Amino acid sequence: MATIDLDKVLDKAWADKSLPEILAAPVAALKGVSDRDGELLDEAFGVKTVADLADLKYARWARALAELDTTAK
Repeated sequence: MATIDLDKVLDKAWADKSLPEILAAPVAALKGVSDRDGELLDEAFGVKTVADLADLKYARWARALAELDTTAK
């Protein structure tokens, strides 16, 4: 089972929320993602929530390609 330190990946206001609340949160809930970044993701890809970002096929494709690269480790 995967684990993650929520304090490292979420803005402080979101770190104590439930997983369903986090997944439904705007992408700006992620540490380092601004409200403007969220607006641009919405305009470009229709991404409004953390769950939308996780489901973005382009991000999944890029992750899969990166995992194939054995030289980067």
